Amino acid sequence: MRVIVCGAGRVGNAIAEYLVAEKHDVVMIDNSPETVARIGDTLDVQAFVGNSAEPSMLELAGAADADMLIASTESDEVNMISCQVASALFRVPLKLARIRNSDYLLPRWEKLFNRENIPIDALVSTEDAIARTITRRVNAFNAFDVIPLANDTMRAIGIKIPDNCPLLRTPLRQLTTLFPDLQCVVLCIVRNEQFIVPKSRDYLLAGDQVYFCASTTHIERVIKIFGFTDSGQTQRVLVIGASHLGVALVEQLLKTSDNISITVIEKDRDRAYRVAETMPKVSVLAGDVMDNALLEEVDVETFDTSVAITKDDELNTLATLMLKKMGIKRGIAIVDKAGYSSLVANLGVDVVISPRLITVSSIIQHIRRGRIHSAYALFDGRAELFEISALSTSSVVGKTIRSLNLPKGVIFGGIIRDNKVIMPHPDVTIYEDERVIVFARQEAVRAVEKLFSVTLEYF
Repeated sequence: MRVIVCGAGRVGNAIAEYLVAEKHDVVMIDNSPETVARIGDTLDVQAFVGNSAEPSMLELAGAADADMLIASTESDEVNMISCQVASALFRVPLKLARIRNSDYLLPRWEKLFNRENIPIDALVSTEDAIARTITRRVNAFNAFDVIPLANDTMRAIGIKIPDNCPLLRTPLRQLTTLFPDLQCVVLCIVRNEQFIVPKSRDYLLAGDQVYFCASTTHIERVIKIFGFTDSGQTQRVLVIGASHLGVALVEQLLKTSDNISITVIEKDRDRAYRVAETMPKVSVLAGDVMDNALLEEVDVETFDTSVAITKDDELNTLATLMLKKMGIKRGIAIVDKAGYSSLVANLGVDVVISPRLITVSSIIQHIRRGRIHSAYALFDGRAELFEISALSTSSVVGKTIRSLNLPKGVIFGGIIRDNKVIMPHPDVTIYEDERVIVFARQEAVRAVEKLFSVTLEYF
């Protein structure tokens, strides 16, 4: 597939890396000569300096032969015009645009994006997606990640195994014996930077980062089985940063809970005053989060969770560690630089949020073919979790999981049959139109797609 990526910032670069790893033909456009030179040295792509909204630039990039255009520049307007030009002049079949300004997405402007006006096939709202992700993690006190799957019939939960976990060093195959009716599958283990797709003989150690997939109705029980005794309801949240993302996060948090109390600290005094006027239910303070006097004034130790979401990764990390030292139970920080997540987590930040990875995940599901309903990049893109339909002429239909000989690095997390969760035991048969939750290392994703591919008879 030939893909044009407009914008080579962190998001565009991450998307290009992902596409190149999957052997797609990628062309990039960016208006910075320095950025384009760097890309040429690090990625196997064609890269051009210029404005992707200009017809001549898209023509030079080969838009006439492109299968997809992904507009991910820092300008919403450039992204929209790039898609419009790609459609009107070059008939590019699939056009995705990253939109940051939520005003474009208001319900009353829903007619803006259609074939007659601005022909964008899929909108990726960066700030809304990040705000929803952070909200889920704020509300799941014992987890560092929560992913709803199959209309929330199942969830993938990321946890750090505590010292008091009763299952330490217990082979995973014994989970079925100990809890025969438990609808839960351990998908992966990260231990000392080593990435493990577990087999039945593998076991858990304290400090492991683990993703498991479970029926939503079993989540609370699974959490307790892994050693967490406190349900951890979040009641007081301290948000560092009142950017557009900060405001979107506060709005999401208020929607999900009637009892939550939110305090926002914003260094820009004018910005703080404007946000305070529009959010009367929230306490907004103008000041520096690194000011001890300010933190003592807000009684930091009374908060359950802090969320640092400024544009400065280092400030987010330092502020979170300082707030934890002062008594906040759990710290969440945005860290956008590639490769920083594991380092920051090892320093003591409980939950690390990667806006780059969230945006890439939002785009992946549109890159994948129609039978894939949702897709999530995990661990800096080293793995992917997705839900996929078993269509009638797919090679998996009518076969047991044992007989499929799944590729190395692939594990099924669950099967949704008539809105019910079926655990993926080796002798379970997959039937037409069922949804399968699949976890795969990045290098095995194409093999999974091939496994679920359909014959021409389907069309």
